[in-house]
Amino acid sequence: MFLLHKDWDFSSSGVFSGLKIDPDTLVKKLDLDSRSIISSRTGLEEKTVLSKKEKMKLRKERWLQKIESVKMAKQKQKAEAKRKATPVVGDMQPLMEALPELSYLTTGGRGRKPPKSHIKAKAEPADFCLMKQAQKQQLLEEEVARFREVISDPQYRANPLLAISKHLSERLRQGEAGEAL
Repeated sequence: MFLLHKDWDFSSSGVFSGLKIDPDTLVKKLDLDSRSIISSRTGLEEKTVLSKKEKMKLRKERWLQKIESVKMAKQKQKAEAKRKATPVVGDMQPLMEALPELSYLTTGGRGRKPPKSHIKAKAEPADFCLMKQAQKQQLLEEEVARFREVISDPQYRANPLLAISKHLSERLRQGEAGEAL
């Protein structure tokens, strides 16, 4: 094994001792045509030298532009979603019923109330958690008014269970007949 190690030991022997290399032959000059495109551009053009402040200003401007473009994209997306969610109204009657009458506006709301048939012009979310605060408040006010109306009903006061069962049976008949609930 020791003999094998001696055969491979070239550090002491002069493998390149007889080789003569002239340093002038190693230097090769490239003409302008044989240079690469990138190296020819860098040699001919002068780079504009910017100070650190200017570089930071440019970087900040690019960052602000990027943020602004993201904001604009989100706004466009939101507006598009809103437009898609808006139903096309073919019948203007619900809108006419939802608007208060001129006599109601002139009396300051003290006269008769607008008709209750204006139930909802826009669909509200069915889930209470998905509603906006104003929608929640309006729903709660409507429920409180309905509850007070039920409590003040003489049939309910006489026999609450009978009044509720009558009401439910009427609602079921209306649902089977296809009428609006």
